[in-house]
Amino acid sequence: MKPWIIYSLLRLGIFTAAFTLLMVAQVEWWLSALIAAILGFAISYIFFGTLRDAVARDIVARRAGPSHDPDRDAEDAAAELDAERQSPEGDR
Repeated sequence: MKPWIIYSLLRLGIFTAAFTLLMVAQVEWWLSALIAAILGFAISYIFFGTLRDAVARDIVARRAGPSHDPDRDAEDAAAELDAERQSPEGDR
C-alpha cells in the first residue's frame, strides 16, 4: 500500500479516536475537533517520522518523473489534426 494512504489513514484514525473520546466526555464539538486535530498532528509528528519520510520520498519520486506523457502528446496531436479538419475554410 502507498505510504501516503497509510499515513493519512493513521492521522484520520487518531483524529477520530480523540474526537470520539472528547465528545463522550461532553466537550463542545468545536473544541473537541480543535483538540483532536492538534493531537493528531502532534502524535503523527512525534511517532510516525519514518512513515512521513516515506511519504516525502514518494512525492519526490513522482515529481522527478517525466514531465510529459508520450501518449498525451499523441492524443494532443490527433485532437489538433481533427480540429483542423473540422474547421470551416473561412477560418484559415
